[in-house]
Amino acid sequence: MNTTNATARGAARQFDAERIASPQRFTLLGPVRAWRGSDELDLGSPQQRVVLAALLLQRGRPVTTAALVDAVWGDDPPATAVAVLRTYVSRLRKVLEAEQRAAEPPQVIVSVADGYRAHVSDALLDLGVFEQQVSTAKNLRAAGDMPAAAEVLHAALDLWEGAALAGLPGPLAETERSRLAEIRLAALENRLDIDLQLGQHSEVIPELTALIDEYPFREELCRLLMLALYRSGRRAEALARYRRMRGILVTELGIEPGAPLRELHERMLTADTSIDHRSPDNETPKAEPVSEQWVSPAQLPADLLAFTGRQAELRQSQELLPSDGKQPSTVVISAIGGMAGIGKTTLAVHWAHSVAEHYPDGQLFINLRGYDAAGSAVSPQDAVRVFLEALGVPEQRLPASPDAQTALYRSLLARRRVLIVLDNARDTNQVRPLLPGSPGCLVIVTSRSRLTGLVASEGAHPLVLSSLTAAEGCALLARRIGNERLSKEPGAAEEIVRLCGGLPLALAVVAARLATNPGFSLTAVVDELHESRGSLDAFASADIVTDVRAVFSWSYEVLTEGAARLFYLLSLHVGPEISAPAAAALVGLSVRQARSLLTELTGANLLTECLPGRYILHDLLRVYADEQLHAYTSADDREQAVDRLLAWYEHSAAAAYRQLTPHRRKIPLRALPPDCHPLTFSTRHQALNWCDIEQASLVGAVHQAAASGRPGSAWRLNSALWSFFYLRGRVYEWLDTSRTALAAARSVHDRTGEVWCLSNVATALTMMRQFNEAIEYFRRTMVLSRELGDVDGRALAVANLGNVYLQLGQLEKAVEYTRRTLALSQIRGDAWQEGICLVNLGDAYQRLSRFDEAVDNLEQGLSVLRATGNRWVEGVTLDILGTLQHRLQQHEAAVERFHQALEAHRDVGNRWVEGDTLGHLGAVLQDVGRTEEARGCWQQALDIFEELNHPDAQKARENLRRLEEGLTGERQGGCTH
Repeated sequence: MNTTNATARGAARQFDAERIASPQRFTLLGPVRAWRGSDELDLGSPQQRVVLAALLLQRGRPVTTAALVDAVWGDDPPATAVAVLRTYVSRLRKVLEAEQRAAEPPQVIVSVADGYRAHVSDALLDLGVFEQQVSTAKNLRAAGDMPAAAEVLHAALDLWEGAALAGLPGPLAETERSRLAEIRLAALENRLDIDLQLGQHSEVIPELTALIDEYPFREELCRLLMLALYRSGRRAEALARYRRMRGILVTELGIEPGAPLRELHERMLTADTSIDHRSPDNETPKAEPVSEQWVSPAQLPADLLAFTGRQAELRQSQELLPSDGKQPSTVVISAIGGMAGIGKTTLAVHWAHSVAEHYPDGQLFINLRGYDAAGSAVSPQDAVRVFLEALGVPEQRLPASPDAQTALYRSLLARRRVLIVLDNARDTNQVRPLLPGSPGCLVIVTSRSRLTGLVASEGAHPLVLSSLTAAEGCALLARRIGNERLSKEPGAAEEIVRLCGGLPLALAVVAARLATNPGFSLTAVVDELHESRGSLDAFASADIVTDVRAVFSWSYEVLTEGAARLFYLLSLHVGPEISAPAAAALVGLSVRQARSLLTELTGANLLTECLPGRYILHDLLRVYADEQLHAYTSADDREQAVDRLLAWYEHSAAAAYRQLTPHRRKIPLRALPPDCHPLTFSTRHQALNWCDIEQASLVGAVHQAAASGRPGSAWRLNSALWSFFYLRGRVYEWLDTSRTALAAARSVHDRTGEVWCLSNVATALTMMRQFNEAIEYFRRTMVLSRELGDVDGRALAVANLGNVYLQLGQLEKAVEYTRRTLALSQIRGDAWQEGICLVNLGDAYQRLSRFDEAVDNLEQGLSVLRATGNRWVEGVTLDILGTLQHRLQQHEAAVERFHQALEAHRDVGNRWVEGDTLGHLGAVLQDVGRTEEARGCWQQALDIFEELNHPDAQKARENLRRLEEGLTGERQGGCTH
């Protein structure tokens, strides 16, 4: 062997040698990774890895701070970008230079005038080794040593572990990824050309065919494939390849093939012997036939003895198989998905064992490590080789090319009944080459990804696992620690399941702790879990496979930068579920951009889409997200995200408020922060429906605003919910949020906010029939409004005092306050409030039995309400007129009025008053002997009040109870301003 060849072979192994001898080595040709000796280092978040990659790519040259900011965030960096960048550099130094003494200056990442540079030898960087190998191969080829050049290029290309800078976000990564991919492709073309010169024509055809499918415009690949086909005696296919390439270039790009491709085509047409370069000396010997002896593998892991639950999922899986035992007409594929730790593998193995007898030709199992801690996913080619070895194919008889190995694998499975479990798959592309080509086999795939491509193209049957129910969780604990121990503390057992979020992995960790400490009570473990809420420390384990935090990290680490950011920001949302527009506000993106990130998170099963466009974060994932949030964001970043979210809720709720009560006084909203786009509503139905759906999140947002030091957001959002709370009768939530907002406003001496909140508290108390306390709050509102010169606030307080006195039965006071408000509204030209005052005055007169005055005021009020479009209070007015006619024994007219009132209530969605009117209608119907109809009305009223959790439910129950006695409850009525 000549010296040059020996040097090349040594260089080909240089990177491996350095990794053993050196304390550091780095890779860019795939995921960005680093090692100290044999230990891989934790380089942190994707953004932090971008910083390291940017420095390594410059090969010792300085990189300015501005360039690094641009590399991480592009054209729209956050205000804190430079500070965050310094944090990234500091963390990288701690990881890369852990063995440095504190007093010694950094050796790997060094500060320069306006930035940093990385001191890393090319011998320790896979990109440096790759470039040196390519250069060596070029020299060897020029010297005529083709075998040595081929060997060096093969070694160089083996350094690649997928796309360069895999998983890194940002503009730099995208640009460099494309540049490096072009360099790799050029080296690959060079290697394939040399392989052809060495006579390996048939061997390179499958690889070239796959490459052309991936790069359809690459003329050099087409030239090499044409040459390989031609020299393999497949002249017609070679010419067909040219026609296909020319068709693509002309149709898609409007150009003809280049000169090298055209010249090769012409030479083939003329059978030019100069291109027939085959040599008998270089012919690859034909592979010996594989032995026909079948080996039945049995690779399934042991079934879990303590397996419990999942009966519905097992039944659903069983239904995929023919009940008569016949061979199915296609390959049956079950794709079991779900979040990390949900029990996918456990279920797959248990089911596989239960049906294994139906697959007598064997069971194959492989962990594809799609979400492995080390990030080293098994390639389809390696998996096929593992399966071929399990099926008895000797290594020396394996075909050379991956395509030929896959073909052999499928040939061996043809007409066989084999059960194949592909565990922990990364994506569809990793699974597809491992699927049998003929019916009779069952393939069970587990993945944290949804594998939608497998479902769509291969007919896979999806099965997404959710958390265990309380009963299933307790059964799991019982199997692990014994029924006797569980039965002594059933309440504590259920609390353990709840605190574990029904996650099997978390329950298994807790069960193991209980099992190894038989003296521990379940109550003590509950206390321990309560103490660790907000962290995953209670679920830590020495075994990384059962460490909940580590398992979550495997899914998190493969996210794009945008999806990772959205994931940890979701922990800031306090509601039970979040909508896509709210998520967009949280992350400061458009809804379209946010939907793409949400799709990535649901695809990775880090988020569950419970309804179209609405998402739930599992409790333990929320804790993990919060840990990442505080690890990788600054306090300013978190504050800005919360500010955007609360502003979005505040302005969206205000838009609903304006739609539901267009004439009520406007709420003084704050300015919107950048990148926050609240909703608008074109109809009352849209606004009310949105409030219904978002109720829990809106209530949570009020409390979050108060707790996070945003009293202005708290009282404005609470005030914006006035219409919704009133229409839906959500009195407990109304009182709760109003008191929270009031305390927040008072804490910063915000007197404007205090006026609004005093009125809101008083109105909620009125709805709850706590009239005396309501009067006190309305009086405080009136006094404070006068001090602030708030004429509108004072007028509303006086009007509402009249309404409370009306409900309390102090009718003379009710008339006094209502007349004062009526006069003021007429002076100010406020027709909206004038109509409400006329109605309340009419109601007071009918209670005083001054029926003529009542009718006059009610009918006059009805005219004003209709003129101003106040359908809401129109319904209340019709109800009062019905009550008046009922008292006058005008029963048919009263029934008609109540039906008109119900129509109005339903038009505006006034559920609480709808229940009230149903009660009044029931009373009339009972009086005229229509008992069953009365019963039906009171039952409907009860259903509404129970749905709203409204205190008037008790009144409806009492009406039903006293039905046979012919008694009804009194009408409440009245209109809040």
